[in-house]
Amino acid sequence: MTTQRHYSPIDRLLLQADMAMRTLLPFSGQPYRPSPAIVQPDAQMSETDTRHVAGLMRINHTGEVCAQALYQGQALTAKLPQVRAAMEHAAEEEIDHLAWCEQRIRQLGSHPSVLNPLFYGLSFGIGAAAGLISDKVSLGFVAATEHQVCKHLDEHLEQLPAEDEKSRAILEQMRIDEEHHADSALDAGGFRFPAPVRFGMSVLAKVMTKSTYRI
Repeated sequence: MTTQRHYSPIDRLLLQADMAMRTLLPFSGQPYRPSPAIVQPDAQMSETDTRHVAGLMRINHTGEVCAQALYQGQALTAKLPQVRAAMEHAAEEEIDHLAWCEQRIRQLGSHPSVLNPLFYGLSFGIGAAAGLISDKVSLGFVAATEHQVCKHLDEHLEQLPAEDEKSRAILEQMRIDEEHHADSALDAGGFRFPAPVRFGMSVLAKVMTKSTYRI
């Protein structure tokens, strides 16, 4: 017979602080799966293309930082244990993306965005607020967010140089995973956000994209 461990509010806050540190500190997130880029050949790219790809991967890395914060905030305030467990599981899967993007950024001779702590805090607050409203809204927010991420990944895949198979392999696997997260959230009863809300989320995503491409 197995027993479920119950955490006090202080325990949960400490766990959240630990997760924040592991998300924001360099090379702290350990992936559960090896990067898809490992089996892809190295390619010579121009300096301009290298900088552009590094900017794209920096955007995606920041997106994964936001995803971690969003899921952790939602897990903290989720009403139902199964929803909390689902959020925590999704956060674990997103760690792979976080680590893969950081590895690729370093390979390209660049660095993650210095704005990541700011975006982590904002996303954590949004996730916690969504969880406080209801689990249905929280799950719906996950679905809407992941659909936005898929759109950005499609745009980035189109912009990658043809010879950069390493970055392409990472983004293609990320897109598969993100679409699965969106579908799972809706299947679990997530609220389908109306078009105006999705548009507002898209505008916010574009602000993040512009601000993290270079810094």
